[in-house]
Amino acid sequence: MPEFTCSTCGKTFTLPAHILDKYPGWTPRQCRSCRDATGAGNKRGKRAPVEENLTLAQVLKKYTAGPQDGVFTDGSANPNPGPGGWGVVYVEDGEVIASDYGNEAHTTNNRMELTALIRAYDLVPEGMETIVYTDSRLSVDTVTKWAAGWERNGWRRKTGPIQNLDLVQELYARAKTRPELSLQWIKAHDGSRWNEYADSLSTAYLRKEL
Repeated sequence: MPEFTCSTCGKTFTLPAHILDKYPGWTPRQCRSCRDATGAGNKRGKRAPVEENLTLAQVLKKYTAGPQDGVFTDGSANPNPGPGGWGVVYVEDGEVIASDYGNEAHTTNNRMELTALIRAYDLVPEGMETIVYTDSRLSVDTVTKWAAGWERNGWRRKTGPIQNLDLVQELYARAKTRPELSLQWIKAHDGSRWNEYADSLSTAYLRKEL
């Protein structure tokens, strides 16, 4: 059975033969999970979350919910691949302790998500216990489920090359030396103030005002 690589999350996936037979020559671009998340093919008509591209001040005015402690990260590319950015904000008791952001002329969403997490580990002083949040399940699974096995196997996997290996290795190396930092998934565009703040930092390259 042929395998495909999801253009959104980078995972390999398969489809039943009877589905492929119905559409000769078709190459699926997204796995089922990502199609459901973006609303593609959703019979109930649910829409994907909309990127608002708010300034930091607009985010703080609009959103109040969500965790008030931790490091919040986000990455984006528009189009994907294309110009992209990343953002990180470190918060304690609802106050910004530190933040950072950047952009690249040509990149992918996944690379920016990984870059944001790498910067997050650098942003928190050593020994400080906190949670690092990302809305990228792929990044969380990469660090917490897969990277250890890939490292043992010489950074190889049976299903093919590891996407963004340079960033995966860099992030995993940081995660191993910073056990006091817990990596956790957070839902995107769910009204969490500081996740939206990180999103705003990651899209700052699209605006004139931060």
